[in-house]
Amino acid sequence: MTTKYQNLNVITLADRQALGTKAAADAAVTIKKLLSEKEHINIIFAAAPSQSAFLESLKKDVTIQWERINAFHMDEYLDLPASAPQSFGNFLKEAILGHVNFRSVNYINGNAADVDGERRRYAQLINDNQPDIVFMGIGENTHLAFNEPFQADFNDPEIIKIVTLDPVCRQQQVNDGCFQQLNDVPVKALTLTIPVLTGAAHLFCMVPGTNKAWAVVKTLNEPVSVEYPSTILRGHNNAALYLDTQSASLL
Repeated sequence: MTTKYQNLNVITLADRQALGTKAAADAAVTIKKLLSEKEHINIIFAAAPSQSAFLESLKKDVTIQWERINAFHMDEYLDLPASAPQSFGNFLKEAILGHVNFRSVNYINGNAADVDGERRRYAQLINDNQPDIVFMGIGENTHLAFNEPFQADFNDPEIIKIVTLDPVCRQQQVNDGCFQQLNDVPVKALTLTIPVLTGAAHLFCMVPGTNKAWAVVKTLNEPVSVEYPSTILRGHNNAALYLDTQSASLL
C-alpha cells in the first residue's frame, strides 16, 4: 500500500523482509538511473538492525555498478573500541561495505585523537562528494542519524558535529540488542547533520518494527519541528518511507 503525507511517499509492506526487498529494488532503479547520468555517485548509509533486510537485499544486486559508487557512513560513537561490533562502521562493513566493490568507502573515525580534525577531514570529503542518495532510518525518538530531538538543526551550518545522545536513543541501542545495558552505550557521537542528509536528491527511509510505531505516527502527523526531527522528511521532494505492518500499526 502506498500513501502520501505532504511530499513523502509512504509504502507499507507485510513484514520486515518484504520491506527490505521492495526498498532495495526501488533503490536499485534510482542508482542505475543516476549512473546513466553521472560518471560516479555518492551514497550515505545508515547502520542499524532496522536496515539489515534492506542492505542484505541490496548487496545481492549484481546489476549495480558498485565500482562507480562512493560510500559514506552516517554517524559513529565516540571512543568505542575500534573492534567493537557495535561500531556503526563495523556494522556497515559486515552488512554491505565489505562485500561489494565500491569505488571508495569512507568511514567516520570515532577514535580519532583529534576529533575536530576528524570532523574537518570528513566534512571535506562530503563537500568534495555531494551526496546523491541517503539510505536512512528513524529512531524511536524520531531522530535522523544522531540528530536528536531539540538538538537537531534544520539549518545547521555544520556538516558533521559532536552530539550528546538522548536517553531514549541510548535505550534504543539496548532494545535493538546492540548493548546489554544502558550504561554500556556511549554518551557522545559524531553525526552528519540534517542539511547534509536532506540535501541529497533521493532519500530512502526504512523503518520496520513495533518499537518504531510511535515514531512513525509523530513523523507523519506532528508539525514539522526539531521536537520531532524526522518530520522534516515530509517536505523533501523525493523521499520514500518504507514501513511494515508493525511500524504502521498506529496509523
